Amino acid sequence: MAPPKENYKRIVMRRRSLLAGGAAMGLLGAVGCSRVSTADAEDGGNLLERLKSQGTIRLGIAGEIPFGYIDKNGDFTGEAPELAKVIFPRLGVRRVQPVPTEFNSLIPGLNSQQFDGISAGMFINADRCSQVIFADPDYEVLDAFIVRKGNPKKLRTYADVKRSGARLGSGTAYAELGYAKSAGITDIQVYPDQLAGLLAVQQGRVDAFAGTSLTVRNVIRQNPGAKVESTEPFLPQVAGKDVHGAGAFAFRPGETELRDAFNAELHKMKKSGELLRVIRPFGFTETEMTKLTAEELCGK
Repeated sequence: MAPPKENYKRIVMRRRSLLAGGAAMGLLGAVGCSRVSTADAEDGGNLLERLKSQGTIRLGIAGEIPFGYIDKNGDFTGEAPELAKVIFPRLGVRRVQPVPTEFNSLIPGLNSQQFDGISAGMFINADRCSQVIFADPDYEVLDAFIVRKGNPKKLRTYADVKRSGARLGSGTAYAELGYAKSAGITDIQVYPDQLAGLLAVQQGRVDAFAGTSLTVRNVIRQNPGAKVESTEPFLPQVAGKDVHGAGAFAFRPGETELRDAFNAELHKMKKSGELLRVIRPFGFTETEMTKLTAEELCGK
């Protein structure tokens, strides 16, 4: 296994290629696929029928391991894409096409019809619920920190970070940034991904890197020589209330027929255990399975 720094350089290069590829694919989509507005969709919208006719659904991804990314072989994979490859053919849409973009561009890209759905393990929260419609979550994760071996500052929650004056890092557009700010932490270093965060902890530039327990667990496992460890997973709070990190597919407002059809297949997979079998290779376990609904999480 290559040292973490070499791994990081390769990931950065792949990310640059990913974004360049996303621009090219967006251009091809504009030329090769007519974009029919669904702003006036009624009775659940007509996107599902159009997708069946086209035989392809374009899905926005953000290059974040393990949720949705393009691997070293150029293949579209991750927890959400592999789930998409199972569900959409069952809905009569034979092919899924990735459209890589930056995480912050996923919702604008969806609503400007650059793609038909978001397949990036996006957390459901009130702000996003006002912009898109979510399927029910396919997973739920807790938070955890990457810390130096032995956890010298005894950091277990955001309150511990605030109280101790420890230096905290997190990832670009991570929900953990908001959780930390809610705890009164104002100076947060932002890194492109969890591997960059691991290196920052190892090199002493920050005392902890906040991410989901899943991504923290995975990056530490992939870099066994790093002198870091994971804290015990914990449920973050905002304004004294528990916050659930539950991720789901997202669709344009009005396309409830597509969302409902997706949900029907997802619920079958949850009941049979197929969902866990599909996403287990990406580090998910029974702990990440959830019965929460988008309606509960959106507060409706």
